[in-house]
Amino acid sequence: MATSQLLAHCGTSRMRREELKAIPTPPGSSTYQPLPHHEIVDALVESLSFRHISIVDDEYAVSGDGMKMFGVLNLETMFEGCRFSVGVRNANDKSMRLGLTVGYRVLVCDNMAFSGDFTPVLAKHTKRLSLVDLLSIGVDRIQRNFEPIKKQVATWKASCITDDIARLVIYRAFVEDELDAPKHLAQRVHEQYFNPPYEEFGPRTMWSLSNAFTSAFKGLDPIPQFKATARLGPFLESVTPQPTTT
Repeated sequence: MATSQLLAHCGTSRMRREELKAIPTPPGSSTYQPLPHHEIVDALVESLSFRHISIVDDEYAVSGDGMKMFGVLNLETMFEGCRFSVGVRNANDKSMRLGLTVGYRVLVCDNMAFSGDFTPVLAKHTKRLSLVDLLSIGVDRIQRNFEPIKKQVATWKASCITDDIARLVIYRAFVEDELDAPKHLAQRVHEQYFNPPYEEFGPRTMWSLSNAFTSAFKGLDPIPQFKATARLGPFLESVTPQPTTT
């Protein structure tokens, strides 16, 4: 099992891949076909393997009623002290569509980050869908995002910001409610940035600030953690002024 952790609280269970098979799938109808969580993950793993992308570990969080599943598959491919990851979500209660996103794990602290929110890979669960074909398209999109993620991380590491800019970003995230994340995390993000527990995040950069956010998110229940983390990257890109470059 991974060193990474999705905390399990409030009726949400953290599971290994093989345990997903025990989650019951509700009956379908003529217009809606629920998708077993384990079949989605198996098809995703197969699609990755066809592209010679190996998985080093994976983890999953399932809601108490078994309807919603989020997962992270950490890949063998590494860059700049990070490891690429794939995020997957599914719901059999029509609350959200099957979706994938690409991200990374920061090796020094195991922080999880996504490049964007989960993008649906199908319009709706129907009996005519081909899960293998849909996930193949999703994995192709994920691969195309590898290089942009590398460039973003490199840019953030080289981008110096003032303390006032960091405070403004935190303020806009939580006080002005521009980031969909619990407001009580504002103080935690502030502490992580201005008193970083890791030497790597000592420099006052966008990289350090992004990790202050993702470090704070690790204290959330798994499903809110996924959602907040997936929305962080676009938020930081939208609110951060052009920084100076070292």
